[in-house]
Amino acid sequence: MKIWFGRRISPDFPHGSAVTIGNFDGVHLGHRHILQRLKQEARSRGLPVVVVVFEPQPQEFFARKSGRGLPYRISPLRSKLQLLRETGCVDAVWVLRFNQAFADMGAQTFIDSLLRETLNTKYLLIGDDFRFGAGREGSFELLQNQPGMVTERTPSVLVENIRASSTAVRKALSDGQLEHACKLLGHDYTLSGHVKHGTKLGRTIGCPTANVQLPQHHYPLGGVFVVEAEGSFGKRRGVASFGFNPSVSKSRRQKLEVHLFDFQGNLYGQRLTVRFLHKLRDEKKFDNIEDLKHQIWADMDAAKNWVKA
Repeated sequence: MKIWFGRRISPDFPHGSAVTIGNFDGVHLGHRHILQRLKQEARSRGLPVVVVVFEPQPQEFFARKSGRGLPYRISPLRSKLQLLRETGCVDAVWVLRFNQAFADMGAQTFIDSLLRETLNTKYLLIGDDFRFGAGREGSFELLQNQPGMVTERTPSVLVENIRASSTAVRKALSDGQLEHACKLLGHDYTLSGHVKHGTKLGRTIGCPTANVQLPQHHYPLGGVFVVEAEGSFGKRRGVASFGFNPSVSKSRRQKLEVHLFDFQGNLYGQRLTVRFLHKLRDEKKFDNIEDLKHQIWADMDAAKNWVKA
């Protein structure tokens, strides 16, 4: 899968391409349905499959501009690209920076500049809720009326009578319903990052943790979880705290700290991929370190019991 970033070095498809556009946040079952259909249509036309995504996601750009709190983000860009690669449906991804110029771009200019001139789009497949252009003026009908370009859209995918969407996944994660989120996603919810030095509080109470650095987004889940971590050591189960650590920190940046069961070794600098399997409890503030210590040991016991069960 080839990846382009920005417009300085743009894609070149002299014989045309089959394209879809969206946030693809989480790459859930609805996204996968679009990609599988796009691959089928592209192969029948002899075209490469191209996915166009924006970074930051438009909702994040508008939230920052207005001073509102950031919306939840399911997948950082690196994770999103990895999930797109794992579908086996995508030949190329074009990552475009969403800025004020894009926010002000008219729908027809978007079509002419990006879809026609750059991507040479012959076939376009979009979700049933896709809008684009300044003021969201661009519609399916406008795309469908473009000569030389076939545009189709896919209906929603339902999972247990719920539309598979990024909104539904965010709600499931924020509610701690990991099993339901997994059904909507088609895979366990996963985050990854490099292990950095932290406060090393866990070592002092007999529970060393890996401080996994994540891109600064507003993630939809928080609390204490049973996890499976993957690194150079292979795969190991463990327990993770994800949130703001109110007992020992006043920071408003979410932190992911992972304790691996029966592991001894140096993880600093390694990239860990952490899969969230089950939520044990919400995050809470403790009055003293001794109470925190007792709760951590109770969390480890609860996680091990869940794994055994």
